[in-house]
Amino acid sequence: MKSIIDGLLESGHQVKVLAVNSEKYNVKLDDIPEEIKERTSLKLVHIDLRIKLFGAFKAFLINRSYHVERFVSDLFNRELITILNSDQYDVVQLETVFMAPYISTVRAHSKAVIVLRAHNIEHLIWKRLARQTPFLLKKFYLNHLSETLQRFELDSLNDVDGVAAITRKDAAFFRGFTHKPVVDVPYGINPDSFNPVFEVAEMPVFFHLGSMNWIPNIEGIRWVLDNVWPLVISKIPQARFVLAGRFMPEWLLNYKAKGIEVVGEVENAAEFVQTKHIAVVPLLSGSGIRIKIIEAMALGKTVVTTRIGAEGINYTDQSNIFITDDAAKMAAIMVQLLQYPHKAHYCGKAARKLVEMQHNSNKVIERLLKFYQNLKANSCTI
Repeated sequence: MKSIIDGLLESGHQVKVLAVNSEKYNVKLDDIPEEIKERTSLKLVHIDLRIKLFGAFKAFLINRSYHVERFVSDLFNRELITILNSDQYDVVQLETVFMAPYISTVRAHSKAVIVLRAHNIEHLIWKRLARQTPFLLKKFYLNHLSETLQRFELDSLNDVDGVAAITRKDAAFFRGFTHKPVVDVPYGINPDSFNPVFEVAEMPVFFHLGSMNWIPNIEGIRWVLDNVWPLVISKIPQARFVLAGRFMPEWLLNYKAKGIEVVGEVENAAEFVQTKHIAVVPLLSGSGIRIKIIEAMALGKTVVTTRIGAEGINYTDQSNIFITDDAAKMAAIMVQLLQYPHKAHYCGKAARKLVEMQHNSNKVIERLLKFYQNLKANSCTI
């Protein structure tokens, strides 16, 4: 979201930001840089997104998406009305389908075109999680969550004026369920702000960096620790794997295994990545695009991931990334990269080149602005 906001501002456009503030990702207004607050007139509205048994049960009984219901707030709606009535806007961009409950408010108080920025195919994340769950009762409830979210998500596509998906694959999926314009607008970065360190390490160090209160991250790391790492360490006893990220659970902080180091939250993510060599991103569920993979590639790092992890990236397997869904094959790739470090060196260089060509923020913003302009032109002819 910040990448798009920065890009729009740098292109000379005015941007107003109304954001949800919650317990999970709580932000203090005083901690936000003054420049951002001034340039976006940022307004934070607190919504209690904590899971509540009564709310979940009520949503279950009326067969509505509890994921979405948690985002419905009278306070947020009143603030939105105040903002829409105080100025004229050309575009209102809803970040994720969880903002879709406010479409009717935007329609009632603004003539702006409404764009849904789809970060993922949200219901697909929960469908994949249900598929991975062995416990029948939990599987039943996860399937219920995915089905109600799917219904809401697909219905919302026809309530907006256009959809900006984050990957080509997601865009193709959405086009199958709506007649509204859909474009793929990938995650963009300024490559110049990422300083890659290209080196042939004598013994490359593996790393994983991610927020550990996201279920797919925990699921993937548990899979690697149980099924992949033991195979690696049996072949290369001196191998190292460093785990970092916010909200590290106690069981991981206390995890003891040969070659595993758990550091928890790091102060500077870029500095952490620069001192390591090979990113391991073992996602078994999820949707959309993995920003941490793009940023690791921008820093010239080799990435070992799954097909789900690499979704949305126009990669060439074993050239600018390594892809496998099989534990034994992933272990074999990791062992090979340890035995032949120059492979990681060449892959990191190719990864950086891919990011420069396809995830440059200037090109991304140009694509989004053209989409806005087409939507505005079409709305004027209706």
